[in-house]
Amino acid sequence: MDNQMMPPVQQNVPVMQSPVLSPITPPQPVLPPDVGPKKYGDPYSLAKTIAIIILGMTTVAFICLFIYYLNQYNEANNDVQGQIDVAVAEAKEEQYNADQKDFAEREKYPYKTFAGPTDYGELTFKYPKTWSVYIASDWLKTSGDFEAYLNPSEVESINVKTSLYGLRVKIRDKAFETVVAEYQKALDKKDSNLSVQTITLKNGTTANKYTGTIPNTEFSGYVVIFKIRDKTAIIQTDSILFESDYNKILDSITFNA
Repeated sequence: MDNQMMPPVQQNVPVMQSPVLSPITPPQPVLPPDVGPKKYGDPYSLAKTIAIIILGMTTVAFICLFIYYLNQYNEANNDVQGQIDVAVAEAKEEQYNADQKDFAEREKYPYKTFAGPTDYGELTFKYPKTWSVYIASDWLKTSGDFEAYLNPSEVESINVKTSLYGLRVKIRDKAFETVVAEYQKALDKKDSNLSVQTITLKNGTTANKYTGTIPNTEFSGYVVIFKIRDKTAIIQTDSILFESDYNKILDSITFNA
């Protein structure tokens, strides 16, 4: 066999391929949990939230107004009830006072009869039976003026200038004109609040009635003077509180002219 050239034997040599590179993605920054793009919620949920807030505020306002007006109502109701209670108490007190006054008036009856000395015209009048009478025993030995004192319950000492009486009775042994002149001096004083008027008693007697601060005293009352024969009668009350009894006494006066 001839030495012939043998064809070269081709060997399968693996072909090296260049690696295909994928595009490089740049690294993303790591954000904190609360940082990131804003996410807008559902508009319906936002409106619902606002509505709930408004409803809550309205409810709170309504509750506050309700409490306020409830307190106002309670205060007004208490005030009305308080006024009713006061009115009831006052009515009871007024009724009690009226009952006491009526009882005191009934106790005065039947009236007693006062009689003065015969030589001085025998002045008489009616007075409440609940009043006491004191007649000065030495009037004839002293001034010659008859004096008597009457007062509810008891008569205080006549020697004390501050003693106040429901009624003073004097029959002065002086002419009517002389006594009137003495009272006129008291009327003429600058600081006097005394006033005078002419009245007619039920028995037809003309008299002078003085109202205000009684001369030579600190009492504010009434004085009526009139003529009895050649003398002068003085009927006096030391307080306007006795006006009702005083007027009844004046209406019952009689005497021998």
